[in-house]
Amino acid sequence: MILKVDSSGWLETDGRRFRCALGKGGIKADKREGDGATPTGSFKLRKLLYRPDRMHAPHCVLPIAEIAEDDGWCDDPGHPDYNLPVKLPHPASCERLWREDAVYDLVVPVGYNDDPPVAGLGSAIFLHLARPDYQPTEGCVALALPDLLTLLTMISADTRIEVAAPGNSA
Repeated sequence: MILKVDSSGWLETDGRRFRCALGKGGIKADKREGDGATPTGSFKLRKLLYRPDRMHAPHCVLPIAEIAEDDGWCDDPGHPDYNLPVKLPHPASCERLWREDAVYDLVVPVGYNDDPPVAGLGSAIFLHLARPDYQPTEGCVALALPDLLTLLTMISADTRIEVAAPGNSA
């Protein structure tokens, strides 16, 4: 199954369409750390992370893990842990996964710049929950809770997310 994302903010798969928020920097083929862009390309979905204090583990064929209060994701291009999950506190710049808002209550790390990570090409690209107003993300693809839960039941172990460049269909 392919999850096709276009620059107008829609994800399509299996004859269904879901509204999504994209990076505030648009969609870019030349993604760089801190540009706020969603990278173009076709990427694997790595696993599902969820907040156990806010929900039960959703049904999903991906490997599932609970988010802990000390979980983070390194976004420092100069550190060996760049674009990898880490435990906090951490000596380098990291994004906290245990957040006050709900956007990371469900997180699916996308296989972008992770095999192996290349310093400066971007980190922490996820499928996650959208804010109620679909405010742009820092480069992720964000969906409403019911839509992400539906997608999680539909995907298979070989599902990929394809993000099309502006002007191209995914």
